Amino acid sequence: MKLDILVFGAHPDDAELGAGATIAKEIANGKKVGIIDLTRGELGTRGSAEIRDREAAIAAEILGVELRENLEFADGFLVNDKTHQLTIIRMIRKYRPEIVLCNAIDDRHIDHAKGSKMVSDACFLSGLIKIDTKLDGDDQWQEPWRPKQVYHFIQWKNLKPDFAVDVSGFIEKKNEAILAYSSQFHDPKSKEPETPISSKNFLDSVNYRARDLGRLVGVEHAEGFTVERPIAVRDLDSLI
Repeated sequence: MKLDILVFGAHPDDAELGAGATIAKEIANGKKVGIIDLTRGELGTRGSAEIRDREAAIAAEILGVELRENLEFADGFLVNDKTHQLTIIRMIRKYRPEIVLCNAIDDRHIDHAKGSKMVSDACFLSGLIKIDTKLDGDDQWQEPWRPKQVYHFIQWKNLKPDFAVDVSGFIEKKNEAILAYSSQFHDPKSKEPETPISSKNFLDSVNYRARDLGRLVGVEHAEGFTVERPIAVRDLDSLI
């Protein structure tokens, strides 16, 4: 299956928190989108890997993505080495996305920046013809593939975006997908330990960031992204 957009997140819920409304909008516009989680989030204070597996499946259904896979890398111990790179390259060559979205380039959780660099490096390496890969159980060599663009969503830290996507009308879908992770986020009845993301303030911040960025760019809600290299527009009218 060829995808238009492939979204990588270090943990289940990263994709929803960072780019959930953009994902929902692109799907509504007819794009094929998939999500690949690098880890199962097994070191998270709340819930468990098994619970997060179920929550991720529900969130994927809410967003309407074509697929969701988990590479089961070690949570908290991501290593940007050949073994991990080749696993990601296989996924890029399997789904051949035009655009890749991935974690923030700098963030509170150490896996976010590490996952961001790991995926970005793999996107480049995936285009090299002298790197040979096969999918498990497949005898055929994969063809090289390099996405046209790699965009990084913004997470805990208030990084300055290089561009913003107008996601007006899709913030509720994003919130619904986030709340599918009921083990992780604010629930006054929960007996689980409190964490930085389980507070009501954190959930509120997801929405007021989208509203504030929307205010800055002249729309109701927006999600911001950073880029690694300049991007082109066809003409000045392409800018809102």
